[in-house]
Amino acid sequence: MDGFNQLGAAGASKEIAGHRFETSWFWRVLPSGMRRRWWLFRLFDLLARHWPLLGERKGALIVRMDGIGDMVLFRRSLENYCAVLGLRPEEITVLGCKSWGDVAGEIFAGYRLFMIDEHAFARQPFYRFKISLMVRRLAPLVTICDSYLRRAMMADSLVWVASAPTSCVSLPFINEPTRTEFTYYLSQVGRIIDTGPYPTHEVARHYRFLSELAGAEIAAEAPKIPWRQQMPDVAVGGAYAVLNPGSNEYGRRWPYEAYLDIAEKLLARGLRVVIVGGPGERPGDHRDRFGDDARIIDMIGATSMPELLDILKHSTAVISNDTGPAHLAIALGAPTVVVLGGGHFGSFVPYPDEACPPHARFVYEEMPCYHCFWRCHLRASRFDVFPCVAAIPVNAVWAEAEALLRVDA
Repeated sequence: MDGFNQLGAAGASKEIAGHRFETSWFWRVLPSGMRRRWWLFRLFDLLARHWPLLGERKGALIVRMDGIGDMVLFRRSLENYCAVLGLRPEEITVLGCKSWGDVAGEIFAGYRLFMIDEHAFARQPFYRFKISLMVRRLAPLVTICDSYLRRAMMADSLVWVASAPTSCVSLPFINEPTRTEFTYYLSQVGRIIDTGPYPTHEVARHYRFLSELAGAEIAAEAPKIPWRQQMPDVAVGGAYAVLNPGSNEYGRRWPYEAYLDIAEKLLARGLRVVIVGGPGERPGDHRDRFGDDARIIDMIGATSMPELLDILKHSTAVISNDTGPAHLAIALGAPTVVVLGGGHFGSFVPYPDEACPPHARFVYEEMPCYHCFWRCHLRASRFDVFPCVAAIPVNAVWAEAEALLRVDA
C-alpha cells in the first residue's frame, strides 16, 4: 500500500489554483454562509463521523455520486487504482448511485460495491444518517473522490463522514454560492489535486488525477465498460438501429421530428428502428408519421437498465441526445452519434481526441452563448429545446450516422 503515502494527511490550510481553503477550529464549529439544509443534516453527519469503530481499517473507498454517464467515463480509469494504491480489486469499494445499481454488479465485477439512493441521501435526514453510519463502518484506510462537477453535500460529505486516515479529492468546480460548503470540507481532506481548468474533459481529469497519485504519467484511454454477451429479444428480427430521443432535461432533446427524419433514412437503408428511453421521456408518437409500421419498435419505458445495455451493445448504430445512454453505447462499442448542445461543452462531450474511439461521432452547432451551464436565456420555458440543440440540421446528423454505417457494413 505504498501508494497511500502519496495522499497526505489531513490539514486545515491549503491553497490551490487560486483557491484558498483555510479555516479555524472555531469557524468549523460555527461556519457562516451554510445553507439551511446543511444545518439540518449537521448533527446526523457529526454523529456518524465520530461513531466508534471496532474493526481494523483497510482498503480504499472511491466515491462516485453522479449519473450513469459520469460513471461510464470513470470506469476504465478504475483499473489503474489497484496498481497505484497497491490493492486488489476486492479491496476497493465503489460507493455509487442506486440509479445505476442494476448494472453495477456486471460493470464493476470483482470490486466491492455500496449503492445508495442519492436523492434520498440529499433530502431525508434519517436515511442520510443510516447511510452515513454504514459508510463510516466501511472503515477505509483511504477515501478518494475525483469528480469535478459535484455537490459538496453529497460527495464531499461522504468523504468527510468516512473519516479515513488519508483522503484525496480533486479540486471541484467552485463558484460563489458553493464556495463556503466546499471550503468546509476541503479544508479537512488530506490532499487536493487540480485536474485542470474549466472546461477540461472528464476523462482527461480522471487520468490527470491518477497520474498525480502515481507520480508518473498515465495515458488517457477511451471509455469502455465490461458487459455480458446476451442478445436482446429485439435482435431476433434482424439488424436494427437505436434512437434515444429523450433526456431528463427537456432542453437537450433534439426535436422529435428530426429523429423521425433519421428513422425514415434508416428504414430506407433496410434497418429496423428501436426507440428507447425512460418512462418519463416520451417526446411524441412515431405513429403520427409511420402508422403501425412493424419495422419501428417503440420500447420507451419498456426496458430494464440491463436490457437497455443489451440493446445498445448489439445495435448497428445509435443516435442519441447528450445523456447517459449515449455514453453507455460508446463504451459498449456501438457505432454512436451524439447530438449535443453547449451547456458545458467540452466537459463531458465531445470526447477529446486522445480518448475518442473511432465509432463515436459528435454533432453540434456552436454558438456564442456556449458554456451557459444550461441556464439558457433564449428559451421561453424549461420545456423548450435549447436553441443550440434545435439548430442542428438533420443532414449533419445523418452524414455522421451514414459514415458509421458504411464502416460497419
